[in-house]
Amino acid sequence: MVIGEELTVDVPDRAQCLLVAELVFFTGPMDCGKSTLALQVHHTQSTAGRAGQLFTKFDRSGDSVISSRLGLSSPAAEVGDELDFFGYAVTELTAGRRLDYLICDEAQFYTDLQVEQLARVVDDLQLDVFAFGILTDFRTRLFPGSGRLVELADRMETLQVQPVCWCGQRATHNARVIDGVMVTEGSQLVVGDTDAVEQAPTEPAEDPLPEADGTVPGMPSETAQPTDPGTVTYEVLCRQHHRRRMTRAVAQATLSPEPLPFGQDPPRID
Repeated sequence: MVIGEELTVDVPDRAQCLLVAELVFFTGPMDCGKSTLALQVHHTQSTAGRAGQLFTKFDRSGDSVISSRLGLSSPAAEVGDELDFFGYAVTELTAGRRLDYLICDEAQFYTDLQVEQLARVVDDLQLDVFAFGILTDFRTRLFPGSGRLVELADRMETLQVQPVCWCGQRATHNARVIDGVMVTEGSQLVVGDTDAVEQAPTEPAEDPLPEADGTVPGMPSETAQPTDPGTVTYEVLCRQHHRRRMTRAVAQATLSPEPLPFGQDPPRID
């Protein structure tokens, strides 16, 4: 650069400076703070002067709010299967109301069509959409809404807060427990929470001996399912204990919760 030479700076067109809207999917198992993060994102966005709308479906509180287990909550619109997200956004903007983003909690329960509408809100209206939800159900199968979000989201973020299984390992799977029995069959949608997980007695009985068929009393069989609807709770487990159907209560009820996978009689050595 020569001293005295006029310095010129190329300023890009304003349209090129605008941030491109995104559909972001924040996911993780139960108890990892998804709803807490949804409320935090809303706070951060609104503090910056942006206007948004919160949505939820089947919140644990039973009300039209986004609530976290830390005690935070905020009013939200309840998402019914008939709700058209794109139609809602167009109506708001046409009426002259400002709308910059949508916060969509419990997005695993949304329909495929609603997830596609959210993608259209981002692409056609340039509104940010922040979706929060669980990937898989208690059967370890993808929720339809979450599966469609994985397919369409611009970005998917796994929450850094990792829930912990009773054994101390990272919890990755959601277990449904009905009247103390972990189940792997039934309707995909049964509202419950992890707060009500029952504690087993602090003084377990004597170490039970295996039955003739190799099962251990107190351990659920591979086919055990409650016959009547009862109290539904959820618990987060590591894959190993989810596969073995060993909840915290079952583990505390026996001194040897994980019997070795051998038969009654050890092989003879001649």
